[in-house]
Amino acid sequence: MDLKISGRTAVISGAAGAMALETAKLLEADGCNLVLTDVDKDELAEAASKLSSQVVTVVADLSEQAGADKVAQAVAEAGWHCDILVHAAGVTGAKGDPLADISEDDWTHAWNTDFMTAVRMSKAFVPGMNDRGWGRVVFVTSENVAQPYPDEVVYNASKSALLSFSKGMSQVYAQKGTLINCVAPAFIKTDMTDGMMEKRAEQMGVSVDEAVETFLEEERPHLVLKRRGRPEETAFVIACLCSDRASFVNGSNWRVDGGAVQTMNL
Repeated sequence: MDLKISGRTAVISGAAGAMALETAKLLEADGCNLVLTDVDKDELAEAASKLSSQVVTVVADLSEQAGADKVAQAVAEAGWHCDILVHAAGVTGAKGDPLADISEDDWTHAWNTDFMTAVRMSKAFVPGMNDRGWGRVVFVTSENVAQPYPDEVVYNASKSALLSFSKGMSQVYAQKGTLINCVAPAFIKTDMTDGMMEKRAEQMGVSVDEAVETFLEEERPHLVLKRRGRPEETAFVIACLCSDRASFVNGSNWRVDGGAVQTMNL
C-alpha cells in the first residue's frame, strides 16, 4: 500500500522494541527517512541492523529533557525535519497491591517514563510540524486505558494520562495540519510480555507456552483469538495512522487487542 509519505522523516522512540522496529520497516518500505532512538545502545544498533537503508540512531534517555534535545539535534544535523513521530518508549513499571506495594518512587518512575517522555518529544517536534502544515503523531498507549488491571496501577495511570494528553493536543494542532492519534495494543509478543510469561512460568513451574495459555484463560478471557498478538499486527495500524491517507483520523485511540477489551469506548 502506498501511504503517500515517501520522503517524509519519521522519528521513532523505543525503537529497539519489536513493535517500533516493525513500524520502522513499514515506514522505510514506503520511502521514509528514519531516526531511531532508544536508551540501550546495543539493542538500538541491533534494531538498526535489521533495516535495509541507512538510518540515524540516537542513544538517548527521554526521561530527561536533554534526551529529547539530543534527538532533535540529530534530526537537524541530518538535514531533515520531523514529519512523523511514533512514540513507543515506555515501561510497565512496578506491580502489586495499589497501596501496599507501590512506592512514591514507583509512581514517579512510571509517570516520567510513560507520560513525560511523550510531552518532551511533542514539544521537540510538533511545533515544527505545525509550521510546515503537515504532521503525524502516534502514541502507543495500552488496553489498560480502557480496562485497567489492579496490579498495574502505575501503568494504568500513566498511559491513561498519555491518552488524555493526546486527545487535548489533537484538538489544537489538527487545525494546522498535525494529526495526533494513539494505538492501544494488548498482550503483544514483545520482550515485555516475554518477561512476564517467563516469570509466570517460573512461579507456576510450567513451560512458557503453558504460562501463556493459562494467562489467556485466567487473565484475558475476552481475548477471543487465544494468542498473543504479533508486533507486525500493531505496526500495520501505526503505519496507517502515519500516512497521508489517514487524513481524517484525529484524536482517536485504535485498539489492537484481539478482543481483550470488552468496552465499546476508548
